[in-house]
This record gives sequence, structure tokens and C-alpha cells, in this order.
Amino acid sequence: MKALQLFLLLIGMGYVAFGQQQDDITVDELKEHVYFLASDSLKGRKPGTPESKVAAEYIRDQLVSAGFSPMGEDGFQYFDVITSVEPGTDNMLKFQDRKYTIGENFNPLPFSSNADISAKVVFAGFGMDVEEDTLVWNDYEKVDVSGKWVLALRGDPEPDNDNSLFIAYGNDRDKALMARDHGAAGLLLVSGPQFGEEDKLDLPAFNRVTADAGLPVIQVTRSLADEIISGSGNTIHALEEMIINENKTYTFQTEKELHARTDLQRVKVTTQNVVAMLEGSDPVLKKEYLLIGAHYDHLGFGGQGSGSRVPDTMAIHNGADDNASGTAGIIELAEKIAASRDKIKRSIIIMAFGAEEMGLLGSQFFVAEPMIDLKDVKAMFNFDMIGRMNADERSVMVAGTGTAKELEDLLAGYEAGSTISFGHSPEGYGASDHSSFYANGVPVMFFSTGAHPDYHTPADDADKINYEGEAEILDYAYDIVMDLANREENLTYQEAGPKKQQGRYGRGLKVKFGIMPDFTSNENDGLGVGGVTQGGPADKAGMLKGDKIVAIEGQPVTNIYDYMNRLKKLKPGQTISVDIIRDEKPKVLVLVL
Repeated sequence: MKALQLFLLLIGMGYVAFGQQQDDITVDELKEHVYFLASDSLKGRKPGTPESKVAAEYIRDQLVSAGFSPMGEDGFQYFDVITSVEPGTDNMLKFQDRKYTIGENFNPLPFSSNADISAKVVFAGFGMDVEEDTLVWNDYEKVDVSGKWVLALRGDPEPDNDNSLFIAYGNDRDKALMARDHGAAGLLLVSGPQFGEEDKLDLPAFNRVTADAGLPVIQVTRSLADEIISGSGNTIHALEEMIINENKTYTFQTEKELHARTDLQRVKVTTQNVVAMLEGSDPVLKKEYLLIGAHYDHLGFGGQGSGSRVPDTMAIHNGADDNASGTAGIIELAEKIAASRDKIKRSIIIMAFGAEEMGLLGSQFFVAEPMIDLKDVKAMFNFDMIGRMNADERSVMVAGTGTAKELEDLLAGYEAGSTISFGHSPEGYGASDHSSFYANGVPVMFFSTGAHPDYHTPADDADKINYEGEAEILDYAYDIVMDLANREENLTYQEAGPKKQQGRYGRGLKVKFGIMPDFTSNENDGLGVGGVTQGGPADKAGMLKGDKIVAIEGQPVTNIYDYMNRLKKLKPGQTISVDIIRDEKPKVLVLVL
């Protein structure tokens, strides 16, 4: 019955797989794939939805029809992801015998832990404890917050200084860690007028990283915060203004008790990678692999925390370029490669990754739980947004060209005489799935025609794809795939750029460990090490891929946020201790930063 229902569903969507093998990469075939994958019927291919599963089955069936053999569980590698954090039914805040309303007077923030706490409240200014070369500020120096609620202003004492050193320490998660380090039972955050003119609660935004802060964190309105501190003769407006104008800390104890209970539910769903293989013809080289990949997921209906660039608009984000274009590309490559199966020495794995938009989760899961030995993967090709080649500029970017010694010369040979303008970037790290393989010692090539105004909006539709340009990119890539599949010598891997992203989480950092974090774990039990940069501080100290960092300088590390915050307080040249778990046994490493 389920098979019949799926068959009827696919017919209704205009798709049924027939065993047509295609020798050439054609515009018509690319259109067929993109128009199906980016149709409104698939509702944006959000991980864990029935429509995402239909997309995965379509891809699997196309690969099998081309002649590839499904791997894993009938072509799928399943894994769980958390797609949202929702308020449960048991959230409560009570102060002086009055109960307040969730969504109106208070909201638990998405990274809050669940707890039931009744304790006195301490006002602790901006809730900061910072000490670096030219900046010393400690809102906790003169108050004891142990076992109490901390009430802190959001933002920092220099709101008009875009270059302020406070910026690196002023986000809500930073303040939660500072409160936790000082023994607070929970954190109440309030927006003063200079942080948010209107006295409104933020819309809850799930930021795709699911670790909680280790204590309850609640945003309260100014009017509620004013009631909490009413016995002090102050208001939040006056306190924010005084601290900013006088540029000094101001804290005090209240004698009033606040009772709050937080109840957040993390919604977990199962999604999948799609994996299929064409075995090579050489009895020896067929034990080596080239991996060709693209992510097939997108943002669903968008909304707050989804990654949409129009988060206030709830509409289907079809993701035609991002990344139905890349997914259609690997299907067409599979068909063309399979037509020459007798001429291919190494084995080819085609892989459509799930949950890339949530933090490269599909590719990170694969490298954490590989179906083959990653040492046998000799190169990885990643196609992400290859459908918007500008008709005039005709340009395409190939990144990762420095990840093997031979790549630049190899690519130059195939680019000679082409009417396409090729740009090269040597770095192996980037905001797509090839990064997971680069961090594990695999040479990578990342193909993209770049971002555009429709990126991560509902306007990224199939009628805007340059199918002719995409076909040219794929023909170019096919020649390189065939070259690497059949040459006797393998590429020589080399590091090209950092193995971890230097982005918003790295702001304010003066040091680095030289690791790539592993984002696949949903548990708050440390930070997994997904890769180690050769010659970096972690490598020199003996840290290995698979280790789990649980403390830095004796201070606990439960997740990526703890890790980044600990790094902010370290200095170049400093020697530190790092507690790790390796093979379920504790170990201490000494790093020189």
C-alpha cells in the first residue's frame, strides 16, 4: 500500500523513473530535474519532511536508472537532525505572587536549558566579565550571584562604537556562559532603550546550532524587569543610561525572589544522504574512489532562524539554484559516467547530501560514519549553485585548487581555449560540503557560479537557471573526473587555508587551536574534533580527530559556543591545558598557542 501511495504521489508531482540511460549532459534533462526538485510540490525540501524524502527517492532512482548501485540502506544513509526548538506547555514565571504570560512578558531563549528555579535576583549590569590588554570590565566583581538569578542588560556599554572591543563579548550566549561560570542559577536578559527602543520580546529564532547554555536563559520585558528591581529606586532605562554615560559597572542585590520554569522541546527528525556507487573496472584501482556530491536540501518555507534572507516572509523557498542545480548536475554526470563504465578504472560514488543548510550536517555525518575508508577517497567534487552563469561574463569559480599539488596544472589544461572565464581559489574550506572532506585529508574541487539577489529567498526559481551554462560546467567537470578516475598516480593532498571557518563565531579571537569542530553531535557533552590542522597547536600537542574537548584551563566546554568563548580569553604564546576524552578515557593535553 505504501509503495502504491508513493507511486501515485510521484505521478501527481509529474515524476516517475523510467530506465532511460543518457550518454550526454543535456539541457532538457537538466530542466527536467531542476523543475521537479524546485517545484512547489516539494515545499522547499526541508530535512525531515515527506517532500524531502520524495526528493531523495527521486535522486536515488535516477542514479540507479543510470547504472549506479545503491549503498547503505537501499541508497540512503539516515541520520537525525534537530529542526527547531519549540516552547513546551510548562513554561512559567512568577514574581511576588503574580504570574506572567509567556510571549507577552517573557520568553525562554532557544538555547536555554530546562529547569525549575526559585531564587533571589541580582542585577549585574551588562553581565560581562572581560579582561584583555586594553579592556577590563567585570560586572560580577562586587556581587555574589551563586545560586541566584542574574538580571543583565543586553548589548554592551559602547553601543555607538562599531569598533568597540566589547562587541566580541556582548551577545546573549556569551553572557549566559559568563553567568554560568560565576555560579548563577539562571539568567534574565532585558533590552534597554539603546538596545531596543520598543519594549518588545524578540521573535524566537532557532539558529540551527542546538546546544543549550547549561542554565535557563529568559528574556523579559523592561516593564517586568522594572518590577523586579522596583525596590532599588531604579529603572532599566536609567540604569542603562547611567552605566553607558559613566562607563563603569553598577550592580546590586535585590531581596526579592523570582520563580521560573523553562520548558523547551527540541524537535528531532530523521533525514538522509543519498549514496550510490559505480564500481571501477581495474581490479586494483577500483578499491579507490572519487566522490561527486551536491546537497539537495533547502529551507522549506523559510522563516526566523531558517537561513532565509527574508525571514519575515513565510513562503516556499524552492532553491532552484541552491541546490537543485547542483543535484541535477550530479545526476547528469552519473548518467554520462555510467555510459563509459568499462573505461573507468577507479570507483565513482555519487552522493546527494542532506541538511547542508543546517551546517553541513549530511557531509559531516558521512565523514564521521563513512561507508568506505576515507583514505581511499582520492578526490571530492562538490557542486553547489552552478545554475546562474551570467550570459555576458560567463564565469565560474573553482575552489580547492590548492588542496593537491597537481590541481592547478591539471585544470589549466582543460580550461585552455574555453569560452568560460574560470576563477580559482586555492582554499579547501568553504561554506559547503567539500569542507568536511578537506578537513579529512581529501583533495577537493568546489564548483559554483556564485550568489545572487535571489539566494535564500522565495525567488530562487527554476525559470531563472542558465541551463546551457550549467551543461558547459558539467562537461568541463566530466573531463576532469575521467582524468582522475583513470590516471595511475593519485593527487598529492596538501593543506590550503584553514580547516575551520573564520566567520562570525571567530570574531574577537586572537588565537586558534587548529581544529575543525564536529557539529554532528546534539549532546551537550563536549566539542568533538572533526579534523586537526597539520602543524597547528592542537596537532603539536597530540590532539586527534575523534577527540572530544571537555575543558580548557579547567573551565568546562560543553559545545561550540563554550569553546569559542574560552578562546576569546586566551593569548598568543600562552601555554594552556586542554581536557579531552579519547576512546572514552580522559586525557590532558598541553597546547602552546
